[in-house]
Amino acid sequence: MTSRPKRRTILLATGAAALVAGCGDSGDDGGSTEQTAEITETPGTGESPDAAGQELTTTDDIPVGGGKIFKDEKVVVTQPEEGEFKAFSAICTHQQCIVANVEGGTINCTCHGSKFSITDGAVENPPATRPLPAEEIAVEGNSIRLV
Repeated sequence: MTSRPKRRTILLATGAAALVAGCGDSGDDGGSTEQTAEITETPGTGESPDAAGQELTTTDDIPVGGGKIFKDEKVVVTQPEEGEFKAFSAICTHQQCIVANVEGGTINCTCHGSKFSITDGAVENPPATRPLPAEEIAVEGNSIRLV
């Protein structure tokens, strides 16, 4: 008799694959985090269809003490202080809604009222209990690029 994997094993394997895919690049090729690291080390080739090196915006478009949400890329870029740019996932850690706005020094999710710091993504107002994960950006001149 052939041994079948238990349901729990299949679910764990599927969950692990989804977790790895969620941590990879935003391309559709299912790239590993190793591929993302390679792209990060060699930005600006213009050869990759991945989000690495993709210009999101200019520094002029990000207000000091505020930010801007890029829904397609699921990234929010903030400027807590003049010339200091930060980026975070735009997916709320509470129920995975896309955050709605950046106002009053916080990144706000209107689904359930969670608010996050524009400086470090920390939870400023629950129900979220985990900070927004940081995203990597590069500021080159007036250009802000997703790395």
